[in-house]
Amino acid sequence: MPSMPRNDPRQYDDLAGEWWRRGGGFELLHWLAAARAELIPPAPSRGAVLVDAGCGGGLLAPHVEGKGYRHVGVDLRCSGLEQAAARGVTPVRGDVLALPLATGSAEVVAAGEILEHVTDLPAAVAELARVLRPGGLLVLDTVNSGALSRFVTVTLGEWLGLAPRGLHDPALFVDPRRLTAEFATHGVRLEVRGARPSVPGMCRWLALRRAGGRIVPTRSTAVLYQGRGRKEDP
Repeated sequence: MPSMPRNDPRQYDDLAGEWWRRGGGFELLHWLAAARAELIPPAPSRGAVLVDAGCGGGLLAPHVEGKGYRHVGVDLRCSGLEQAAARGVTPVRGDVLALPLATGSAEVVAAGEILEHVTDLPAAVAELARVLRPGGLLVLDTVNSGALSRFVTVTLGEWLGLAPRGLHDPALFVDPRRLTAEFATHGVRLEVRGARPSVPGMCRWLALRRAGGRIVPTRSTAVLYQGRGRKEDP
């Protein structure tokens, strides 16, 4: 049977058992979800909506539980949405390039580890900004497009088992300056900062395949970075 092309979303069906297997192939995504949640404040009003674009298996859910949001997860693959729903996420099957959600419906939009997978970055940015209400908060994390990032994420990462083989297409990685400019055209002032896994957690994962690491901020955005911004309120 021929292998799938890089970045084929069908791979997530084959990897569905990895979403909640701690110490497994998606372990780093758990750390990223926890770090993303730290950027999200408590809901400003009852019933405020948090849209989780590319929610996968719902890894953000335990970290925002209790913050008061209605957590809506959008993803292409039913295999991930089923697991997200089991953890309290309202599942919506859809594409980040054409979100099946009303304009201005979200108090918070979270786009975690999704922008490096989209084939049309301007369209994805436009959709994320569209569903965000004026004054609403955008939080994201993604992978830089530079040579160091391609080496660390694909060449080294796949060799060490930090990322499943073929999950990323480095041609889709995202320059932070381009991303900031794209969001600015839609009235979202995005600020970015570098991020990296903690050294003790990474060593424990590599050596023992144990969970328990975290993401820490760093000055360099050369490999991984986070973004946070507000949509202008006219």
